[in-house]
Amino acid sequence: MSRSRTLVAFLTLSAVWGSAFLATDVALGFVPPAFLAAIRFDIAAVLLFALTVARGDRFIPAARGEWKPILAGGVFSIGAHHALLFSGQVYIPGSVASVLLGIIPLATPALTRLTSSRERLTPLGAAGLTLGFLGLIVIANPDPENLLSSNLVGAVLVLGSALAFAFGAVFTHDSETGMSLLAVQAWMMLIGAITLHVTSAALPWESAADATWTATALVATGYLSVVAGAGGFLLYFWLLDRIGPIEVSLLEYVIPLFAALAELVFFGRIPTATTAAGFALIFVGFVLFKRDAIRGELRRAVNGRPARANDD
Repeated sequence: MSRSRTLVAFLTLSAVWGSAFLATDVALGFVPPAFLAAIRFDIAAVLLFALTVARGDRFIPAARGEWKPILAGGVFSIGAHHALLFSGQVYIPGSVASVLLGIIPLATPALTRLTSSRERLTPLGAAGLTLGFLGLIVIANPDPENLLSSNLVGAVLVLGSALAFAFGAVFTHDSETGMSLLAVQAWMMLIGAITLHVTSAALPWESAADATWTATALVATGYLSVVAGAGGFLLYFWLLDRIGPIEVSLLEYVIPLFAALAELVFFGRIPTATTAAGFALIFVGFVLFKRDAIRGELRRAVNGRPARANDD
């Protein structure tokens, strides 16, 4: 029963976050990208803070060290990540963006190894990383005669968003806090929202005044904020506590399937062969890069022992 409940939660979160790419595509037709992301996290932060208070969790950081994951995660994993991601989705479909984000489970541990003297990149790990970035190139499909094509610009922006998320994860690696994950995430969303508002105001090509709050825009933004934002992260942490980071990272390879399905149902858009090929390369790269951790997860599953949230 426990495993079936976990599987339902995993697929539900994949569907919610996969369909969020479609909601973003719709909302971007009415609201500038950085401002849209800021509004999304304004609402999500308020909801998570309210839940934190209702649970009686401590939500005021008590030491300087507790601000490190909040600031790094808020500025990079929430702010910079979503500013670049939503800007990239102006140029490419959400389903393609979701596939490109499959590089995150590769980029995060790779950056950790590069910044840590205790961890080394093995030859197979390097091969996996190379395959992953080759998959990105296949999806971007650069045209030497037009290096500013919309497809390439969008792919570069989304790649930048993946790297921003990975940097946030690296900077919060080994951070310790006595606050609940819910409280930390609420603070991250608040810092991220502030970062996004500042970014939106600073960008000369977008203005909050350009937003057109039609019923469609409100529904799409509400879905991104309440369902995919606050609800999605709560479900994510529930899963993280039960199955550990390796299995949770597989979300990045199931989400694109739901993103593509949502676009097929609503827009009749079928993924291209290059997108499918790039997805396959990124996934094979992930398996090579994380082969030891995956092998350990499989052994735990066979032995019936739950994964720990700090397993690598």
